[in-house]
Amino acid sequence: MLQRLTKNLTATDIFLWIIRIVIIGLIVWGSIATLASGKYSGENWLDFIVFGLAQGSVYALIALGYTLVYGILLMINFAHGEVFMAGAYTAYHVALAFGNSGFMDRHPVIALLICLLVSVITSVGVAVLLERIAYRPLRKAPRLVPLITAIGASFFLQYTFRGLYGSGVRAYPDVKALEGEWTILGIEILKTQAIVIIASALLLVGLYIFVQKTKTGKSMRAVAQDKDVAALMGIDVDRVIVITFALGAAMAGAAGLLYALIFKQVHFFMGFVPGIKAFTAAVLGGIGNPVGAAIGGLFLGIFESIGPSLFLDGLGIMAPYQLKDVIAFSMLVLVLIFLPSGILGEQLYEKKA
Repeated sequence: MLQRLTKNLTATDIFLWIIRIVIIGLIVWGSIATLASGKYSGENWLDFIVFGLAQGSVYALIALGYTLVYGILLMINFAHGEVFMAGAYTAYHVALAFGNSGFMDRHPVIALLICLLVSVITSVGVAVLLERIAYRPLRKAPRLVPLITAIGASFFLQYTFRGLYGSGVRAYPDVKALEGEWTILGIEILKTQAIVIIASALLLVGLYIFVQKTKTGKSMRAVAQDKDVAALMGIDVDRVIVITFALGAAMAGAAGLLYALIFKQVHFFMGFVPGIKAFTAAVLGGIGNPVGAAIGGLFLGIFESIGPSLFLDGLGIMAPYQLKDVIAFSMLVLVLIFLPSGILGEQLYEKKA
């Protein structure tokens, strides 16, 4: 038995197993050393988890745009990070006007809902224009052509909004109603983080119900299976594709406002890193699978929050949190070594790879 297994092993398989063992060994070693040192209390670990959930919720909402479009068109919309940025940056100006006038303090719920609406409408408008102008004419082209177009659209949007709004980093106005903490199940959670987690959960559940239970959602799933057959069955494929872009953009627009509430700043380049992280989350969960994208986003956010302190502190690395991006992408590589199609992507992988 052992001889038969070793006979089928290639040099690549051996190399990958060595990488797996080394990475897992470093994770276990660093984690044990960190926990044994007692540097972080239980309260600290809870703070890491809550922040990771809030951060991961934002990644999950953005990741849905990548995975929905891929599920329909089998293309990666690398301009999606800028769709997220467009909504957040535009809503900032509305929030600033509300903050300067005092409306934000007098009516915080109404003000935030208006900012959310502005962010969503802006993101949806940008995404629909992108689909109509940049992607629809290339729908029959080889896959590499829309991919290059998406990268070009990303740069175009970045520098367009830089020209419109300026290149500086803008501080998001404070919302006094969201200052302080709430105690939930005996755990003290910052109000902004609680709002982000709750709002993201409601949006994710709402999107899942829409895709699974509504007639339009069934049309989306039919087009994802086979566009030509769906068209023969009377489904307007172009309309479904536009709705898919709009849904993903709406999630990204909502994520833009939630991101601003957590990190308190916006700028024209703010979509790049969250966009890459969200794409990572989509791949991690299984590209094309909305539930996988949500799980991948939450997993990535928690791992990125806990990982530097848990794994790197014990290895004696100075300023471990500066390496949080390395931790995130290393985790992606590690998961994909074991699960090449992602956490929930096995079925999709078999059908579309």
